[in-house]
This record gives sequence, C-alpha cells and structure tokens, in this order.
Amino acid sequence: MIVAVRYLISHPDALADLGDLDVALYDGTRPIPEPLDEVEFYAIPYGIIDPLLCEAIVRMPRLKVVQTLTAGYDHVLPYLRPGLTLANARGVHDAATAELAVALTLAARRRLPDFVRAGSEGRWASGWSTGLADARVLIVGYGSIGAAIERRLAGFEVEISRVARSARPGVRPIAELPEMLPHADVVILATPLTPETEGLVDKDFLAGMADGALLVNVARGRVVDTGALLAELHAGRLHAALDVTEPEPLPADHPLWTAPNVLVSPHVGGLTAAFAPRARRLLVDQVRRYAAGQPLANVVSGP
Repeated sequence: MIVAVRYLISHPDALADLGDLDVALYDGTRPIPEPLDEVEFYAIPYGIIDPLLCEAIVRMPRLKVVQTLTAGYDHVLPYLRPGLTLANARGVHDAATAELAVALTLAARRRLPDFVRAGSEGRWASGWSTGLADARVLIVGYGSIGAAIERRLAGFEVEISRVARSARPGVRPIAELPEMLPHADVVILATPLTPETEGLVDKDFLAGMADGALLVNVARGRVVDTGALLAELHAGRLHAALDVTEPEPLPADHPLWTAPNVLVSPHVGGLTAAFAPRARRLLVDQVRRYAAGQPLANVVSGP
C-alpha cells in the first residue's frame, strides 16, 4: 500500500537518485497501488498496453503532472482533465527509433527480407536492388526523432527533404506534401499522431508517391490507411517497411503479413539498451524540477 506518496514513477533505477523524496515505484507488472490520494507526479509505465494505467489518473485528485516514457502521447489525452500538465519522453527514443528507421529503409532497399526467405529455403537468390545511395528521402514529421533520422542518414549519400506541421528554414509545411511526394524514393513517417495526422497517408497520399517508392512508418499505425496501403502493395507499385500498424498488434490472419513488398517489425522502435539510461535521466530530472518548482521539460499540454 502506498500512503502519502507525491511521486509515483515507473523506472526502478531512478529510485536511487530520488531517495530523499517521497517517491514510490510502480512498473505496471502488478495492480496499481492504492490509495492514490497524495500523488502529484505520475510517470506512466512504458511498453505495457493497458488502459488501466491511464485510467488511474482519474483516481489521483491531487495530480499535477503526467509524465509518459513514450514520445507519442495520444493514448493519454482521453484521460486528462483541466489543470494537468502532460510531458512526454522527447529525446529518450530518438536514437533507437532513428536507428530502426534507417535499418528498415536499408533492409527494404537492399531486399534483405527476400534473401532471408530464400536462405531459409536453401536458395542462393542473388540479384540487383535499389540500394540507398543517391536516393531522395522525404522525412514527414521533423521533431527530435525526424532530426535524429536525418543525422543517421548523413553518411549514405542521400538527398533529404523535410516536412512538418510548422514550416521553418529547411522544413516545408505539410500542406506542400502533394508536390513533394512524386520526387521522393523513400518517405519516412516520424510524425506524432494528432487529429491532423490521423489518416494522413490515405489513398491520395499514396497515389502521389512515385512508382517503386518505399514508405517507412516509425510513427503510429493510424497515420496510415491500412486498406489503401494494401491496395498499392498488391498492385506492386509501392513498397513498405512498418514498425507500427493499424490494428496493433496485427492478428495472425491479417493481410499485411502476406502482402507483397512489405516488411513488418512489431513496434520495437524504442526497445534497445539505449532506453533505460535515458529514461532514468529524464525521470530524475523531471521529478527534481517539479520538487524545486522549476519548469518541466517536454511539456506538450498544460494549464
């Protein structure tokens, strides 16, 4: 039982650095401890798909801050109320997610899935591939993850263009996507899921992509219209490499598993050894900031 705890965090290693504060651990592997009357700062456990973890917010009358360990925060929004500050894990997943975006791009452009399948059948299936050198890459969503993707692509001799909700030098507005899509060989989605981006990659978006182009999604599954993508894959016109899907997880009989020209990884963008130390630093820093009355980092909404 937790009594009069102000900080409920979800990373065990952070406890050692916060031992002088009224903090308790909740990692999501057991029923959420009660009572929650005194909790002011709640760090939601990472990587556990359970609405109860967010529903607990309504049982925290003194809650002031909700901290996610995910970059995306769409799953938390329905549970917020006026007066709460929501902060995300901007920066925690940049390296790992960008790493996977490049890995998926390389794997698809160098036909690695084809070679693996052939190898499992004992076939020597040599052949040409498009590769990545000289490709034109369009990054859709240019926050910290989008910028991290570009940094990792810097040595691959590619031409990069960028699109985001807010235009700025070197980054064009999302309204200009229709004129940019036909010129991209690779389109990498790194945008957050918002009302504006849900279903962004629809039939018209996909139709605007160049023949043979690759769509890479490390954003959220609902950014893409799955039915429209399947139609393009079966037509043989586009390729896709997806770390996120809609629905998720994919049912065993879902047509994406057997569609041509697609590589699917099971939402593992942030699941590397880079997560733990970055999550620890974020939580310790945020709790310390809150305890000292200082502004929080990564605030995405608040009073």
